[in-house]
Amino acid sequence: QVQLVESGGGLVQAGGSLRLSCAASGIIFGISAMAWYRQAPGKQRELVAHISSGGLINYADSLKGRFAISRDNAKNTVYLQMNSLKPDDSAVYYCNAHQNLRSFWGQGTQVTVSS
Repeated sequence: QVQLVESGGGLVQAGGSLRLSCAASGIIFGISAMAWYRQAPGKQRELVAHISSGGLINYADSLKGRFAISRDNAKNTVYLQMNSLKPDDSAVYYCNAHQNLRSFWGQGTQVTVSS
């Protein structure tokens, strides 16, 4: 059974930082592409950052320079470091794993940025 468990969300003031973690089980983490998505109320889910099994990284253009994705294959964990947070970054953040044409989602973690 595949499980993706996000943690690290919460309430932070504008300009602050948060680090999200996603612990994966039930997949071969080392060959899985991992990503973070977010969904704000009334909006579509959007890609935040993606990291391939080989470590290639892509970010949403609007988030480059503020967010950083990384992975620790020894811990089966992917991270999202978020800096200089803005109220517009408030959303539920979801972890995604992609392996062998199959996609898996975590339950999401809420990030709220106050102005």
